[in-house]
Amino acid sequence: MLKMTAPHALPDVPRWARLAAAGAALTNVPSALWRVAIAAGVPVGLARSEYEQMGAPGLGSLALVVLSLVSEALAFLTLGLVRSWGETWPRWIPRLRGRRVPVLLGTVVAGAGALATTVFGALFVHTSFNADMEATTWGMWLLNIVYAPLLLWGPLLGAVTVHYYRRRTAASATPSRSGGPRD
Repeated sequence: MLKMTAPHALPDVPRWARLAAAGAALTNVPSALWRVAIAAGVPVGLARSEYEQMGAPGLGSLALVVLSLVSEALAFLTLGLVRSWGETWPRWIPRLRGRRVPVLLGTVVAGAGALATTVFGALFVHTSFNADMEATTWGMWLLNIVYAPLLLWGPLLGAVTVHYYRRRTAASATPSRSGGPRD
């Protein structure tokens, strides 16, 4: 029977790790869309003073859009832990192209990201329960709903990072056909 895998997925990555990486990459989408809505001046239940404080719509909109794009890009990097471009530097990176990504580098960077996003999630929960915002009830509900998925970013990234480390170190310890390590 033919086994279907996701494009560019590595054959030794289990389904749970691919799903966890995709989940981590998608955790930012709701909050990013919410920020872009604010940047465009769409009413999301916040008071006018909240929009003015953020400078939206206006110059502050740029910061909201940039924050959304940066957070999405960082979340997207989680996919590198289960894809080939997380093990071998992509061709478009000068001097590194085609070389193997050091296991420790990938693990430390992803581990620091998992820690940072977990702390951010915890701080968000604390702040949302203690915030003094001028928002409608539905606006506060919406805010909490769109930011709630961020609570999963750190733990999902952490789980995929541990798997990445174990998979890569097990692969380097497994002798190749020539008898030496594969890394």
